[in-house]
Amino acid sequence: MSWRDVVGLAGRGVRRRPGRAVLTVLAVALASALFSALLTVSRTAEVRVLDELADGGPLAGIEVAAAEPDPTQVDEDDADGGEPRDLDDAALAEIAGLPDVETVVPLVSTGVAVVPPDPVTLADGTEVTLQGDGDSDADGDEGGRRGMLFETVVGADMARAGDLPISVLAGRLPQPGSLQEVAVTPGWLARFGLERTDAERMLAVEIEIGAPRSFGDTIRGRWTRAEIVGVVAQEAASGVLLAPIELVTTARGWTLAGDDRFDLPSSPYSGAFVVARGLDQVASVRNDIHDIGYSTSAPENLIASVQRYLRVVEIVLSGIGLIALAIATLGIANALLAAVRERRREIGVLKAIGARDRDVLRLFLVEAGVLGVIGGLAGTLLGLGLAAVVGMVVNGYLHSEGLAGVQPQIPLEIAAAGVIGAGLLAVVAGGIPARRAARLPAREAVDA
Repeated sequence: MSWRDVVGLAGRGVRRRPGRAVLTVLAVALASALFSALLTVSRTAEVRVLDELADGGPLAGIEVAAAEPDPTQVDEDDADGGEPRDLDDAALAEIAGLPDVETVVPLVSTGVAVVPPDPVTLADGTEVTLQGDGDSDADGDEGGRRGMLFETVVGADMARAGDLPISVLAGRLPQPGSLQEVAVTPGWLARFGLERTDAERMLAVEIEIGAPRSFGDTIRGRWTRAEIVGVVAQEAASGVLLAPIELVTTARGWTLAGDDRFDLPSSPYSGAFVVARGLDQVASVRNDIHDIGYSTSAPENLIASVQRYLRVVEIVLSGIGLIALAIATLGIANALLAAVRERRREIGVLKAIGARDRDVLRLFLVEAGVLGVIGGLAGTLLGLGLAAVVGMVVNGYLHSEGLAGVQPQIPLEIAAAGVIGAGLLAVVAGGIPARRAARLPAREAVDA
């Protein structure tokens, strides 16, 4: 028998028993759907939490302080710095030249006075006021301004914000080089009694930012008006406001000109965010930076624990999917065993006209493979659809909490494994029934 004859007979066998074929395909499809959905969800969690952030991303980041390392804090995730030490362009260049460093982003932080409108008119037209009276301890020509807040603003190169641990909750990041745009964190929202879910409402609000400067017994501020263009969650440095580094450098330069009153550090940069080439290189990069003479912090111990737990979750989910596939395999074997019993006469006729044992074996294996591939294809598509629905539900929850959403990861290898794997399992499941059919004597089969 040629392969064409075998495929034709297998297809006819499936069409002659549509009910059984449909039930078998559904069993395989449901198992494949569960397997594909679980793997997709597991892979999404791994990629979102680790791969996207750790492979040369913010999670593989190291915070460098303008301070010497404290020997008692070297092995700590959140290490405290030692004595202050200037962090300048030469030091950043030396750090950037380390073998496992992907990029270095300088940071500048400074204290500023912030005056929001009173009241603040939100994007939906409602008005909110500052919770409490704010601080108004400035004196001299500027006097105290009602509702004045003293906050820390973090400055970074907005063109390289993708290398920083920043998640945009609403709006966008300030344009690189802008002196009139800032982003705020949820801590700013809390000043007005707002939650993270109210982030969109704070957009387009204009605030005044003043850099204080000492003139003897008088403090004056250099004021600029800035628009809130985004609400972000950021861990690049401690601060309620995030702005382009140009704005913060200008404000800090004005303040430093009168630093006899404020005792500000003279380091050109307040810190830096160093991204290692991967999560496995974080420890070695931290050691190299310590050798250069700067204090570092990185959540390497925490991330290692998270990584181990994610692997456990992936193993558990994969195990559940494999159990479902095993159940489907038993269903295919049972269906083919029934088919062998019902088609004994057909097998006998085939052998009587010259079919060999291996031809009958191929016939049943091809039939099992066809059912498996069809079920695998339908199940994989269904599983990916279920994963997308789960992703929508998860995103809805994350957005309701004011957090950044996730994008379901659908690797091609999972889709291919769902289809090819189901076909192979079906062939394996059909092995015993096919061997029984192939060994059936022709006379016994015809007389059945």
